Amino acid sequence: METEENMGNITPTRFKITHIPSLMVESFKQWNAADPWRLSAVVAYYAVLSLPALMIIVINTVGAIWGVEIVTGKLNNELASAMGPETAKFLTEMVEQTQKSDKSLIASIIGVGVLIFGASGVFLHLKISINAIWGLKQTDEVKWYYTIWDRAVSFGFVLVLGFLLFISFVLTALLSFFSDFIKSILPEFVVVFAFVVDFAISYGVIAVLFALIFKYLPDAKIRWKSVWIGAFLTSFLFTISKFLLGIYFGAAEPGSTYGAAGSVILVLLWVSYSCLIFFYGAEFTKVFSIRYGYGIIPRNHYSRVKKKEVVLDGDFVPPPEDPIPEGEVDDLKEENESQEEDSKENK
Repeated sequence: METEENMGNITPTRFKITHIPSLMVESFKQWNAADPWRLSAVVAYYAVLSLPALMIIVINTVGAIWGVEIVTGKLNNELASAMGPETAKFLTEMVEQTQKSDKSLIASIIGVGVLIFGASGVFLHLKISINAIWGLKQTDEVKWYYTIWDRAVSFGFVLVLGFLLFISFVLTALLSFFSDFIKSILPEFVVVFAFVVDFAISYGVIAVLFALIFKYLPDAKIRWKSVWIGAFLTSFLFTISKFLLGIYFGAAEPGSTYGAAGSVILVLLWVSYSCLIFFYGAEFTKVFSIRYGYGIIPRNHYSRVKKKEVVLDGDFVPPPEDPIPEGEVDDLKEENESQEEDSKENK
């Protein structure tokens, strides 16, 4: 079985800062060819179905440590800044009504199972979408327990999201403490300090979440260097787009056209637009990893459909349009065996 260390045997093309425009352009071309609008619409649909369950699990998990009311208030503020106060109110009220309902023990157990299944849905379909973007194709039928494992991993990301949210709360509390301290010394800088640190916290938490998703969610192995570069770029674009979408939703009110269904439409639009940014980051991660020789190794039962790419004197030559089906693992095995034979002959 191939491991991450095997990737290190591939001699990577040396990265130059002048390659960034080519990387961005090539990533956009391949992102556009991957039909991101359809993938975003699918994830947005499942996000609407999963969001109440996701919020309930996160609120109760983090609330057990931080306090349910505090977590709910913080979450409401974040949703209001991203989607508008009406949508935030709609979502929080929906969660409250779900939690207030009286149920028997059996109904409660079934309800927990439904929550777990529902909350994992959005991450499961993110995985399917990243697999499509990275050209990962299932080669044979998988056993039933792989399906359960996929759900378990997807639900694990729900818990990771809750943990990162808790870390964000702790850092925000520390920020409040230091802001009061700085205000007593340099009151004119406290606003700038709070804004910069708050942005850094949000940026860092999102980058860690994206890095974990790129590393562990798809059915492929990829090196951490490619993961972090892709995650930081995606987090930067996502943070900016979140701010711009908040302004757009607040000014244009696109959900007002749909009346009572406006809040649901806003959630669909917000998730869909955010997924477009996320999928571009996933495409950039793939392009970077392949261009510089780190590779993307499919896991068991998967192979990669890829395009040949050529590098001449540091300048990129665009790949041909027709994809060539080829297993990445087989390529790496052949290259590694060839290098080992050459090394033995030299000795």
